[in-house]
Amino acid sequence: MGIPEVELNSGYKMPLLGLGTASFTTALADEVKAMVHAIKCGYRHFDTAAHYGSEEAVGKAIAEALKLGLIKSRSEVFVCSKLWASDNHADRVLLALKKSLQNLNLEYIDLYLIHWPVTVTQESAFEYPVADKKNIIPFDCKAVWSVMEEAQRSGLVKSIGVSNFSCKKIEHLLSFATIPPAVNQVELSPAWQQKKLIDLCKANGIVVTGYATLGSAGQFWGTDRVVGIQALKDIAKAKGKSVPQVILRWAHQQGVATVVKSYNPQRMQENSDIFDWELSEEECKKISEIPQSRGGKAEGFVSEEGAIKSVEDLWDGEL
Repeated sequence: MGIPEVELNSGYKMPLLGLGTASFTTALADEVKAMVHAIKCGYRHFDTAAHYGSEEAVGKAIAEALKLGLIKSRSEVFVCSKLWASDNHADRVLLALKKSLQNLNLEYIDLYLIHWPVTVTQESAFEYPVADKKNIIPFDCKAVWSVMEEAQRSGLVKSIGVSNFSCKKIEHLLSFATIPPAVNQVELSPAWQQKKLIDLCKANGIVVTGYATLGSAGQFWGTDRVVGIQALKDIAKAKGKSVPQVILRWAHQQGVATVVKSYNPQRMQENSDIFDWELSEEECKKISEIPQSRGGKAEGFVSEEGAIKSVEDLWDGEL
């Protein structure tokens, strides 16, 4: 069964399951090979970012897939990239976008997101955690969003959105946006279900995309806290499915999109085999009872010396 799509408020369609590419340490040739295999497995949505260093690999994989005849045109693939915090300045958005297009070797990006509601100066470009916290300065959302809208109108991007925005920050953005965000990409898992945020975004025609849905165990900030939950293990055993499959199916039934990072060919296939079966109401109820806490708090942006004094400030108390 193919990966279903959702229509964004921009009128474009986005596959509901994407391949995450935040690997940071994988060699370019290995990344390209993995992404080409993903296309063979039916993936058509690739989630990258300036900060991941994987844009070049995504571009090369698309070119290779075209050469091999796995896809007939660029338009068959949906590419999401993101504006990093050091380019979160009105006068740097278009420069950063054009650099991403150059890295990807593409004429347009399907979805371009503000990666964080955070601005840092060029002295701390691409640093995380930010070493000199004085380089974390106030984020002018209105000014940056205005240029994001300009980028969409120009055709350099088909849709625009945000990432890691709390309910309060979404409401603030909607108060002045002339083009509303198509997507809010956030941490979302059975251990951090984000019900309030999902409801707010749905009510305003914004698609929620979940990341770290399996807990991001392979990342520097991830853990196995999600895949280790006993209730999920019990459901997986009863259904004859893997724990990641149960988690990804649960996310699908919440009406959200998901990006999941795995370059392992077997897991890549397994992660996409979630659309021809479902979890029962009782199983979903068990998952809804899992204790909640945010996994990634992004403390690397927080300091008394910078513009963001506490994690409570960054997330507006949504912890």
